[in-house]
Amino acid sequence: METQDPAVAEAVKASGESTLEKATAKAKETVDQMLNVSLNIAVTGNTGSGKSSFVNALREIREDDERAAPTGVTETTMKVTMYEHPTMPNVKIWDLPGIGSPNFKADKYLKDVKFKDYDFFFILNSERFTQNDIMLAKEIRKQRKNFYFVRSKIDNDIRAEERKKGFDEQKVLSEIRKDCQKNLKDVGEPKVFLISSYDLEKYDFEILQNTLEEELPDHNRSALLQAWPVCSAASLEKKIKFFERMIWAASLASAGIAVVPVPGLSVACDASIVLLFLSRCYYSFGLDDRSLSRLSEKVNKPHLKYMAKSKFVAAIKEKAVTRVQVSAALATIATVEFLFSLLPGVGSAIAAGMSFITTQYLLREGLQDLAETARNIRREAGLNTA
Repeated sequence: METQDPAVAEAVKASGESTLEKATAKAKETVDQMLNVSLNIAVTGNTGSGKSSFVNALREIREDDERAAPTGVTETTMKVTMYEHPTMPNVKIWDLPGIGSPNFKADKYLKDVKFKDYDFFFILNSERFTQNDIMLAKEIRKQRKNFYFVRSKIDNDIRAEERKKGFDEQKVLSEIRKDCQKNLKDVGEPKVFLISSYDLEKYDFEILQNTLEEELPDHNRSALLQAWPVCSAASLEKKIKFFERMIWAASLASAGIAVVPVPGLSVACDASIVLLFLSRCYYSFGLDDRSLSRLSEKVNKPHLKYMAKSKFVAAIKEKAVTRVQVSAALATIATVEFLFSLLPGVGSAIAAGMSFITTQYLLREGLQDLAETARNIRREAGLNTA
């Protein structure tokens, strides 16, 4: 029987499997799901409800970006339009035409919508929810899909009310919520989320995230955590913890590769796993140039654009994560792994252990580095910190 490295044995135990082979297969499946799981989100509702602005907010894209969903005071969504998430192309947000407009009568709309194509629905309205919204929700429920009522443009309501004597923001929000729920009583007691697409840190956007996490299947939740905008310190910490939980799988997938006696295979695959994993962290934490530029404009602090300067950030931008280590040392590790993998008995176990430990070290160091960089940027931006 092969003697496993203690770290590998611990990872096998954590996987819930009985052997390295089974644990490695599970690890590869977990990593593949993390990197490639699809998520299809439908955004629908009445014309003028702010659907396109909401789509852009979910994708963290400015409305003047060439990739943005077009917005305006007229009916801009004339057909079902798919928008890829800018850093996770397997996450797709579908902007559906407004229900009940002259161009899209409610009855025909319900026949044309391919409900099975979407994982869940956001039903938006910027005023009172209508009978068309209720009709749509009931049809979605028939299809055994989840829907979430989003009352958009809350910032406009608050600005209109704050000029009045005795203004109380929480009272206004409570009244809006109760009014929405009253109009939706025909679908039970649905939750209504009050949202401003231009300031996701306010109102119910984080509550919406928490609700989705509770109700979505595991594979959808994985995609959501990676793609959802960072709207608070708690939101960032959830992302960090998610990637911490994934390190065992990425490291064990690397260990399985090291068992295969092919020169150079392990170090090449290690580098690929590390780069893919940390790149996903980098974009998910909002450390890319586009996200930092957007944040710096929002808080009027131009220097934030230049704060992501850690060694791992630089390595990710150069697509050369292993350069943060001495390349000769990595090459030596790869050679030793190969030689050990040729030895009968303990050889492949030792090679697997070395690969596991090397990859695990890089992932832990990289994740810690990127997480701390993201926390520092939020702190400098004057946003709430955990």
